[in-house]
Amino acid sequence: MPVWQRIYEEINDPDFVLICAAQDTGGEAAAGPIFDAAKATYIQVVDEDHLVSSAFNFVNVPSAAWIDEDGRIVRIDEGTYAKVHELGVGDQSISFGTNVYEGALKDWIANGAQSKHVQSAATVAGNIRNHSNDQQKADAAFCLGNLFRRFGMGAKADHYWQLAADLNPDSVNFIRQNLTLSDEGSAGEQFRAMREEFERTGRDYYRPMDIES
Repeated sequence: MPVWQRIYEEINDPDFVLICAAQDTGGEAAAGPIFDAAKATYIQVVDEDHLVSSAFNFVNVPSAAWIDEDGRIVRIDEGTYAKVHELGVGDQSISFGTNVYEGALKDWIANGAQSKHVQSAATVAGNIRNHSNDQQKADAAFCLGNLFRRFGMGAKADHYWQLAADLNPDSVNFIRQNLTLSDEGSAGEQFRAMREEFERTGRDYYRPMDIES
């Protein structure tokens, strides 16, 4: 969040609107302090039911869509970190993120439709993962689980959360949301094991960006 606040201040363009949606079933209590710590002045919303991820079929955060002044999506990406991050130490350390996304964003803001980073409508459509019937059912089950959790009905909440995970096992959003309720949090041993499994099986954790360094 502090990185995006810096970028937002550097751009300093009244025609540029940055909207950050925190996907967290913990709501304001969980996400609010993170925004507060960053002293964020851009628009902040808390998406308890992961509706943004459902709409774009994002499998993990951070992901982003660029929307132009006519309301058209002109670029969509996954893994939209604003810098390279290092997590952990020694053999347990992992590196993630990219240092190219910030420059691409600034180029689009400066050059608009002429930016080389604007994608065609066909590319944008192709970068939105298709929803299978099971994935749509998983999104509904996830929302039901959240509803039951808010009303203190833990057993039913767990049932529907597990159903969501079973129907869409590749949704890292679901996996990491569950981990936030564990003692280790969303970036602990289970998270690292999941990343290693993705790498071992040759699967993309995020869809690769078509931005050159």
